[in-house]
Formats: sequence, C-alpha cells, structure tokens
Amino acid sequence: MRLFLSSYRLGGDPRLLTALCPPPCAVGVIGNAADSWPSAAREWAIRSEFEALAPLGYQPEEIDLRSLAGCTSSEAHNRLQRYPLIWVRGGNTFVLRARLAQSGTDAALSSLVSSGKITYGGYSAGACVLAPSLAGLDTLDDPDECTRVCGVEPIWRGLGLIDFAIVPHYQSPGHESPDAISALVERYERGGVPCRALRDGEVITVNDD
Repeated sequence: MRLFLSSYRLGGDPRLLTALCPPPCAVGVIGNAADSWPSAAREWAIRSEFEALAPLGYQPEEIDLRSLAGCTSSEAHNRLQRYPLIWVRGGNTFVLRARLAQSGTDAALSSLVSSGKITYGGYSAGACVLAPSLAGLDTLDDPDECTRVCGVEPIWRGLGLIDFAIVPHYQSPGHESPDAISALVERYERGGVPCRALRDGEVITVNDD
C-alpha cells in the first residue's frame, strides 16, 4: 500500500509523492469534495490540481464520480485501475464520502490501494476520508451539505485504509476555524481516538512495498 496524505496540496516536498509513484504517468483526479461549491469555483478547483500535478511530469485527468453514479464496484474498479495514481483533493469530507459510495468507488478504491495496485494521494478531505470513522469531522465540515448535494444521509464510516484519524490545517495560518481544529484534536485525545494533526506543509507517507 502506498499513500501520500497531506494537510494541504502537495505539502512541503512534492518529491515525496514522485518517490511513491514516479512520473510520467496518468493521474486520476477526484474533485468531488468540491461538489457543493459554485460551478466556477469547482472548475477552478480541478484546474488548480492539474496545474500543480502537470509540472511534476504527471498527466492529470478528472474522474468525476457523478458520472459513475450507480456503477458497481467492479465497473468502478475497471475505471480506476487505468491510473497508477489517484489524487483526491480537499473540500467537504461528507460530500466526498457520499460520492465515493454512490459510484461504487469506495470499495474499488479500497481494494486497489490496499493491494498495492495503485498509489493514493490526497489532502484535507481527501486524506480524512481514509480514516476508520468520520465522527468529529462534523465540527469542521457541514454534514448537511451531503444531504443537500448528494441526496443521501451522511456516511460516518470512513474507508478504513488507515487506523487513525487525520486533522488537517492544525495551527496553520490562513485557515478558517483554528479553534475548532484544535478542539477536535483535543476531543480525539480525550476520547482515546488515534489521530495525527497535520500542519500545512506536513505529509504522511506509507510505502508497504
């Protein structure tokens, strides 16, 4: 299993990503955590990921999970396995989780990543969604956006590819709700929930190869 989990974008050293999945290769970019944003903002979100990844030698292509709605995990598996690297950007974790479920991508992604067939890279919501549970993240992301945008109740179970929670943007200037972020870290610690608090620029990598 190969993971690149960042607080914000490519972190402080993009070479950590290129070491896990050397370019050139195609990258499937999932930006559905931004589905609740206005269309222009969402388009910018996807474009900004392309502009960050392309200079590293990757060939980014969007995988819009809305177009895969209703797919079986087998169909999603066939789509995802074309990409040596899947890159999942930030936004609303609950919206992202719902889109993954609605497209069969959650099971397919978990299988492909855990077996080492593809590398997973993500930041903020894209990293948080890999935890065993999303409980507590509702203090940072509005779960009601999931119902409004995706038409389903929030899913509180994460993908479980890691055995700890991630709290991004910890003590990072320029981000909203710094007190809420610190409070969530304290809540996890009091409750005995394993977690990693990441400042912008910090990255967790996993390479079980």
